[in-house]
Amino acid sequence: MSWLRRLLRMDGGKDITPWRGGQASTENGSNFVTNQVTTADYQDARAGSLGAAVGLSATWACVQLIAGTIGSLPLMVYRTDANGIRRAARDHPLYFVLHDSPNYDQTAVDFWEIMAAGLELQGNAYAVMERRSGGALNALVPVRPDIVKARRRGDGGIEYAWSEGGRRIVKGGEDVLHIRGPLGDALSGASTLSACRATFEGAAAADGAAAAVFRNGVNPSGTLTAPAGTRLNKDQRAELETLLAEKYRGAIRNGTPLVLDGGLTWQSLSMNPEDAQMLESRKFSGEEICRVFGVPPGMVGFGDKASNWGTGKEVDVLGFQKFTLRKRLKRIEQALVKQLVPLAERRAQGLTIEFNLDGLLRGDTASRYDAYAKAIGMGIATRNECRALENLPPVEGGDVITVQMQDIPLAAAISSGRASGGTNPLAVPPV
Repeated sequence: MSWLRRLLRMDGGKDITPWRGGQASTENGSNFVTNQVTTADYQDARAGSLGAAVGLSATWACVQLIAGTIGSLPLMVYRTDANGIRRAARDHPLYFVLHDSPNYDQTAVDFWEIMAAGLELQGNAYAVMERRSGGALNALVPVRPDIVKARRRGDGGIEYAWSEGGRRIVKGGEDVLHIRGPLGDALSGASTLSACRATFEGAAAADGAAAAVFRNGVNPSGTLTAPAGTRLNKDQRAELETLLAEKYRGAIRNGTPLVLDGGLTWQSLSMNPEDAQMLESRKFSGEEICRVFGVPPGMVGFGDKASNWGTGKEVDVLGFQKFTLRKRLKRIEQALVKQLVPLAERRAQGLTIEFNLDGLLRGDTASRYDAYAKAIGMGIATRNECRALENLPPVEGGDVITVQMQDIPLAAAISSGRASGGTNPLAVPPV
């Protein structure tokens, strides 16, 4: 209820914020003169905070793109038999938890989106493993990565501790799923927000400067200039300001002729170099954040117009899949296999965990149907298998592998010609 007390001014002060062991008011200007904090220090601290970094449009867009894409991919559990044939292990207890419902409250999309976002921002993703009485995994409950502390115990195991709901929780490594980000160690991955702090602070400072210009600055569209040697009095100035405001202000009055007398002239103002440089600086900051996350700028609204359409967009998507998503998906898959599937089960049943990329790699209608025709003609897939990929029901006789007549071995073609008593189509005709 502290926010309500502050809103109703029941706490005896205005907007009071804890600061370096004391308090600072964001509303009382004299506070920054008489107390231990200056306005510049306070604004710089806010610009460098975690909330400011995540609130940047480029950061939010990049994390949303990566985490949302990973969350939308089906996570499959496969079993490979003695003949090397791999099939989805839908009867395995892990399949339901990883593919359908990790816990009571969340869907698979919700869960994996949160886990991927934790990896992108904090360099770690944690989830408590809840098991049935027999030891089978029953649920995965995510834990905020910014509140978890990991340490190495004396016996060599890893212990995770965090506070939640006013109580301290301590779990061993066997009860916590820990997916580590890049450039870390066994205890933690490297936090993107900490490693690239200067990049985020620079972008936040540019946004703050732009906000201050638009909040406090004055940007007139033009000026009225009196002839040399003429000085307008107070009443004349007020009359001109009132006339301009009543007859010419607003988009609906745009284009209305301006009638001037007394030698007055109108001079339009264009964007000054300082404003143009500020816009370029903000654009560069956004592209820098895209570089940090490995996202093509055109995929989150940055870059030039040429890269946002046609082949430029297609190249960006392919690069995003190969160089940004692939390593992240591999890191998650290997962590799940190592921590959730015992080594004996991996060897005995050939269990693997992989993301299904078919939906992500799905092309347009013409490309898909051309690929189906080639697969059917080469005997790689049946008609019903291709129909299933388009969510179409099977047809009678569609489970037969077929090949085209001309796609037969050369020796078989020669033997067929001799058996039928015909001429050898490969024989050289007499001269």
